[in-house]
Amino acid sequence: MESSAQFWAAVWAFSGVISSQHWDTVLTNPEAMPGAKWFQGARLNFAENLLKFRDDKIAIVFQGEFCEENHTGKDQTGEKRSAREMTYSNLYKEVARCAELLKSLGVIQGDRVAGYMSNTPEAVIALLATASIGAIWSSCSPDFGVEEVSERFAQIQPKVLFAVDGYHYNGKSIDVLDTVKLVVEKIPSIDKVIIVPFLNPLAEVNNIRDVMMYDDFETDTTEVDFAQLPFDHPLYILYSSGTTGKPKCIVHSAGGTLLQHLKEHQLHTDIKRDDNLFYFTTCGWMMWNWLVSGLASGCTIVLYDGSPFYPSKNSMWDLVDKLGITVFGTSARFIAACAKNQIKPKERSKLPTLRGILSTGSPLAAESFDYVYQHVKQDVMLSSISGGTDIVSCFVLGCPLRPVYRGEIQSRGLGMAVDVYEQGKPVRGKRGELVCTKPFPSMPLGFWNEVDNQRYHAAYFARFDNVWVQGDYAEITSNDGLIIYGRSDAVLNPDGVRIGTAEIYRQVEKVDEVLESLCIAQQWEGDVRVVLFVLLRDNLELTDELKVKICQTIQDNTTRRHVPKKIVAVADIPRTLSGKIVELAVRDIVHGDEVKNTHSLANPEALENFRDIKELQEQ
Repeated sequence: MESSAQFWAAVWAFSGVISSQHWDTVLTNPEAMPGAKWFQGARLNFAENLLKFRDDKIAIVFQGEFCEENHTGKDQTGEKRSAREMTYSNLYKEVARCAELLKSLGVIQGDRVAGYMSNTPEAVIALLATASIGAIWSSCSPDFGVEEVSERFAQIQPKVLFAVDGYHYNGKSIDVLDTVKLVVEKIPSIDKVIIVPFLNPLAEVNNIRDVMMYDDFETDTTEVDFAQLPFDHPLYILYSSGTTGKPKCIVHSAGGTLLQHLKEHQLHTDIKRDDNLFYFTTCGWMMWNWLVSGLASGCTIVLYDGSPFYPSKNSMWDLVDKLGITVFGTSARFIAACAKNQIKPKERSKLPTLRGILSTGSPLAAESFDYVYQHVKQDVMLSSISGGTDIVSCFVLGCPLRPVYRGEIQSRGLGMAVDVYEQGKPVRGKRGELVCTKPFPSMPLGFWNEVDNQRYHAAYFARFDNVWVQGDYAEITSNDGLIIYGRSDAVLNPDGVRIGTAEIYRQVEKVDEVLESLCIAQQWEGDVRVVLFVLLRDNLELTDELKVKICQTIQDNTTRRHVPKKIVAVADIPRTLSGKIVELAVRDIVHGDEVKNTHSLANPEALENFRDIKELQEQ
């Protein structure tokens, strides 16, 4: 990291970044975080770099939950959209058409274009068309409700909204046109609503103001006029998913996002043109943005919309076989669920094309590594990766040249001065705060409409001067890998000993009777005590014998301080819209405090399971 400027310049050259004007200086003001500037003088376009290939290779494969073999387009009833493929050549032409549509609606550089979209080719096309003009893209998935969508988009005042009419999930069709109508009524900045039919191309939409159908726009334009913009021109607005207030609107640059994703795809994941890259995600999670950038490496990106376990528990692994997926991205929760349900893909297929599995969303337990190598595939690179919405990329991730160690993330990101601090000093083999001590290109430009950057500074730089604090509790191991033990603001501290919640989750996952768990520190008699909430399999009860089994499993593999003082069964566990459990919200409920933003939760009603629990008022 002593030569970070030279490194990022080398990434630029290696990955073949397209620019109309070369940079004057790679890095200016390098000691300032925030404040450093990258590739000043350069002019480029994000969409142009993702569309530099314009041949007949397949760019996008879309597979929806209701897709049928050998069936493309819409069926005669308009009820299904089936498996579709789109070449790089056709993708370019579709982006040209969509960009012309946006221009006809008056969209210019700096305008915001929002997407309330399923994970479909049209979402990718709308993003690229937006970026080609120099407008700013922001998206949510259609499972977000009216309040969740409104509190995000109202802050950024989009001019145009792309929206689907509905989506499929777990064998059901969910119409969202009423939600679209209400959202548009709440956001007066929206001049035009463009409906992308997914459930029914004949859907009635006239009750939505300023509406048009995506397929109705016609133009002779077949070329894209890519606006040439500075490296730090804004590209994306992503949203924090916390429960402490309105979601923060995090602004990411075109150049920083492009360069970071090229590095992570081509160097850390070894993506090449003949790869089929898949990530199970929605348009409301930054992994969707990460997946779309795979187009810049010329591979085929695979989009999936629906439940990962429908129509069968093997659906995702069957998809790997069917589409020849080479790199399969998912969540730690999905892998743990496969293990719990004793899904054994290698007994059905050898998955000959699969060479990499990526996992994020939460720490990947050591037992999940065992599961993958025993029951999925032996000769596969299993890469646990971590970073997030904050940087639209990763701090720590895989490395094709290094071994995989059970329970560890392989490496720190190239060009990223990632470290672990204890009391403001770097440590090895000990737990502390995950930090980054030098600037990197994908640092956010700031939060939308914040002139003084006070909230931005408070979020990442208030603890240590000129050091980014990510908020993860982590350790750099003797293998130079990393282990993440959970969020540092959720760290348990019984008897003054710091314990990451993931340390406990890893042990509870071994208990077959437990589907999921959530752990907090409860204030009790001048100290804190560890409380474990468990979601059990159907028709099971939390008996004294099961409590003993859970406690013994934890103590046998950790320490006595990790053993919860209380174990409580609950009917559901609250999660954010991107699927992360919300320990802090549960901690607030248990202590009688208000949860300020329940709209950020996918299942806010689950919080009631944790209110006024009698067992937690007793010794």
